[in-house]
Amino acid sequence: MKLRTAVLENRFVRLEPFEDHHKEPLRTACDADPELWPTFYYTSLGGDRFDAGWETLRAQQAAGSRIPFAVVHGGEVVGLSTFMDIRPGDGAVEIGTTYYRPSARGGVVNPAAKRLLLDHAFACGVGRVAFQVDAINSRSRAAMTKLGAVEEGILRNHLVTWTGRVRSSVIYSILADEWPAVRAGLDARLESFRAAD
Repeated sequence: MKLRTAVLENRFVRLEPFEDHHKEPLRTACDADPELWPTFYYTSLGGDRFDAGWETLRAQQAAGSRIPFAVVHGGEVVGLSTFMDIRPGDGAVEIGTTYYRPSARGGVVNPAAKRLLLDHAFACGVGRVAFQVDAINSRSRAAMTKLGAVEEGILRNHLVTWTGRVRSSVIYSILADEWPAVRAGLDARLESFRAAD
């Protein structure tokens, strides 16, 4: 497994590895839903916490421990997603720290971005892609099921979030041999958006 950094693009979204010019547009996107950060995220990129969060992501990017992407839709940065917990020896990676501004939710952005991230990971030799979702986040849990990821279980009292809340995390995964079926499902979903154009 050798997970490469690259611009990933399809008809619907463009995923650009973080550069300095993404900072302010991403800040604007992250500030579009201030109530979401304390509710579901273990860390925050909202409000006065954005700068520290940005610097942490950039430092992890420089160290090679995380690959953060700005998600661009309609020519605008609408959110972010990252490859994290990159474990070449195990052939494993996690997709996480995914956030979209409210106007980008519930449509084509998430399935199109997941299609790109998953395809890139498996093309780079990854054998397992994992996801962690806050157990109380029913929207994200439904999205994982719709994606075709397998729910593996719940890590109880897994993390202390930035607000001090103790979070339980639901673990999902997709394995390399499951990817063709998941990809077919994603492609069918994306085709329905294309037909609606």
